[in-house]
Amino acid sequence: MDVGATLTALADPTRRRVFELVADSPRSVKQLTELVPVSQPAVSQHLKVLGEAGLVVGRRQGARTIYGAAPAGLQALREWIDRMWDDVLDAYTEAARREQER
Repeated sequence: MDVGATLTALADPTRRRVFELVADSPRSVKQLTELVPVSQPAVSQHLKVLGEAGLVVGRRQGARTIYGAAPAGLQALREWIDRMWDDVLDAYTEAARREQER
């Protein structure tokens, strides 16, 4: 997964809300349209971007598609944040050690 694509996809507030909604419970485009202040085509476009970023998956259910969060969708982002956090903690520990040696 590409962390940049994930961050870009989640940067838009409406798209982030759509992701939060499908992560909470799988939903159709029609259901999402009732919960966000944009048109059905706009919801579909947001889902397309989220899907390309690997954050959502759709499964056909009769004539409609139900969207849910992709199980591994946030994994790359979590790994990147963990690495960044480890680097921050290491730098803080080193700065504290240097300060203590003074």
